Amino acid sequence: MIFIAAKFLVQPEHADAWPEITRSFTEATRAEPGNLWFDWSRDLDDPNEYVLLEAFEDDAAAAHVQSAHFKQAQADLPPYLQETPRIVNTVLEGTGWSELGELAVERPS
Repeated sequence: MIFIAAKFLVQPEHADAWPEITRSFTEATRAEPGNLWFDWSRDLDDPNEYVLLEAFEDDAAAAHVQSAHFKQAQADLPPYLQETPRIVNTVLEGTGWSELGELAVERPS
């Protein structure tokens, strides 16, 4: 799978609205064939920073960056940002999350 982590530093006056600003892009990306997940989180120490974790089946990422909604996001999102987003992009084996065994949750039966 192709795994991407990206940090978006949003202008303070738009930070609270960022989930709505990105809603159509998020929904369209999640509906793409081969999208495994596309999840936003907000940084606990800096409320202007959002982290996007996304994953695609190996052959699906190219279609994502060529999609109409990706091109629309390229035009629409930069005015809301303080800087160019930072990214980590890598290929991993598998298609999902593994359990964090060191923090295993044991529930009584």
